[in-house]
Amino acid sequence: MSTTHVTREPVVLEGFQAILKPGEYGHKLSALICKDLVEVLEDERESCLEWARNRAKNPKRVTVKHPPWEEVEGSDKYQIKFSWKQGDKITPTIVDTEGTLITDTNTPVYSGSKVKLAFIQKPYLLPAGDIGTSVKLKSVQIVSIQNGAGVSDEGNLSAEDAADLFGKTKGFKANDPAPVVDTTPCSENEDEDF
Repeated sequence: MSTTHVTREPVVLEGFQAILKPGEYGHKLSALICKDLVEVLEDERESCLEWARNRAKNPKRVTVKHPPWEEVEGSDKYQIKFSWKQGDKITPTIVDTEGTLITDTNTPVYSGSKVKLAFIQKPYLLPAGDIGTSVKLKSVQIVSIQNGAGVSDEGNLSAEDAADLFGKTKGFKANDPAPVVDTTPCSENEDEDF
């Protein structure tokens, strides 16, 4: 039975994404994951490769393919890539932060968006004798979206987040209302219906 790996903290999408709407070659998701998760995947990969090697026609002559993750130079992150097509045995369920299924294929989930991932690693054996492992997404939770125009949507803001955005200004205070009667005279046209 394959282990389901879950990124407990959101990870950042990096590069071309075709998550909700397939691209020319199907769906694609590429994210940056931490070294700790890669170490777990590397340990699991060894047993997966052993399984594939034992099923090869000539176990001594197999070629081991690269893993589906790659170290990002100058960083402690690794880029992991997933792909799938409609009709595959495993296709991911894509939900929002409340677990609601996302069905709008026009939702702008691009590089820079933050997601949580649930996936498995499984071995493969190709007819030519190549062996390796692939990763298959089981589910994606979209935490924040980056729409590609430098605008992101991270959902509802807390009061502190809103205060940080705007800073303080003179005016209305919820805990200390101070109503003032507006004595500015109305112009003659404001009372007329247009």
